Amino acid sequence: MTTTKQWLRLSAALAMTLGVVACAGDGAKPKSAASKPAGPGLNKGYAHDPFPSTYHAYPGVPTLVRNATVYDGEGGRIDGGEVLFADGKVVAVGKSLSVPAGATIIDGAGKWVTPGIIDIHSHLGDYPTPSVQAHSDGNEMTGPVTADVWAEHSVWPQDPGFGRALANGGVTALQILPGSANLFGGRSVVLKNVYARTMQGMKFPGAPYGLKMACGENPKRVYGSKGRQPSTRMGNVAVDRQTWAKAAAYKRKWDAYEKDGGSAPDRDIAMDTLRGVLAGEIRVQNHCYRADEMAIVMDMAKEFGYKVTAFHHAVEAYKIADLLKQNGTCAAVWADWYGFKMESFDGIGENLALLHKAGACATIHSDDENGIQRLNQEVAKALASGRRAGIDVPDAEAWEWLSLGPAKALGIDGQTGSLKPGKMADVVLWNGDPFSVYTRPEKVWVDGALLYDSMDPKRRPVSDFELGQPGMGDVK
Repeated sequence: MTTTKQWLRLSAALAMTLGVVACAGDGAKPKSAASKPAGPGLNKGYAHDPFPSTYHAYPGVPTLVRNATVYDGEGGRIDGGEVLFADGKVVAVGKSLSVPAGATIIDGAGKWVTPGIIDIHSHLGDYPTPSVQAHSDGNEMTGPVTADVWAEHSVWPQDPGFGRALANGGVTALQILPGSANLFGGRSVVLKNVYARTMQGMKFPGAPYGLKMACGENPKRVYGSKGRQPSTRMGNVAVDRQTWAKAAAYKRKWDAYEKDGGSAPDRDIAMDTLRGVLAGEIRVQNHCYRADEMAIVMDMAKEFGYKVTAFHHAVEAYKIADLLKQNGTCAAVWADWYGFKMESFDGIGENLALLHKAGACATIHSDDENGIQRLNQEVAKALASGRRAGIDVPDAEAWEWLSLGPAKALGIDGQTGSLKPGKMADVVLWNGDPFSVYTRPEKVWVDGALLYDSMDPKRRPVSDFELGQPGMGDVK
């Protein structure tokens, strides 16, 4: 049993270590303008990212997990396989691997090894636990267009939900989004699921920003009830188009200024974000349920020259799987959460399997502080629904819905999402088949650092907030 004082000493030691242990690429000198042409807005006109990541990987040791069933995250399965990682990176995956001297060796007999789970839709930190009004910081419900707000500025790193997602769910990275009350809800941020004192200490290095958009019932209900536009679905699209037209004009002014000089245009923080979308730097993450609305939004994107990266919730995505594939747009869905309002009525359990069969990009997501702790089980339900309908997706392929698919939609698949040499060693050792309700993470590594070990009370994440509460200082 670990006391509060022991945890504080451990946290202090880790903080000191973090000062000298950096993840790959930290401290590298920036390339000169001659060697790297500036992209739209990059180091010109306005600060491209005034809140840069200060993330540093926790220290790890060379580790070999052997004699386990390995899902590599890209559809591959190795029975009796091995995964070797060191210096924060995956070194090799296969059988009979060479083991460096001094490496920690873990016997995975009867266990599974997978990439860490990535949740593409979370509100942890912005709607943290305890769920009280003082913590409700995810929806800026002051106007239908709030592209000027950034979810990261509401993230509370002490949210106990982060540690629970890591320990109970094997979640190693997640996207934090603003809520869906507004048509343009603001910027999202991608985080590494590690303990840090600041949001920037969790911020995934180099991950693109997202823009949260919403269609359907939420915006029209929130603003229609106030006697404002939008109050209908046609009002939703009208305000969207007016806003994109304004953003296109803003981009033209700034592009001309950056090319030809002269007087700088007036700065507009909301338009900065939309300009980033039109320039292809910021990814649109769109809350949308109905198939017809998703089709309209994709046409609107073509009108203004941007791309919808993913539709979230998307309970009717199965109806337009071909259109999603054509447009290269992902669907982030639940296994069977539907019917709680009219636009979510026509959901089916086979949604994920049908999307996969059609060759569309499909992922699971949580949108819930409890659901994020069992995304592996949600995929198991989706698999079972598909198989009952005659769509037999192999378990190893289905793991793509949990790791590589979300990584691609977030633009971080070159760094994480699968167990491939050179990628971040974001790894989970499960104590059994990860698609069983009886299975839990046994160990979780982030960048090769062991941050959770079910066998070691000293390696169980507890936030500062929990440490400060009577009766919560001892980790059981």
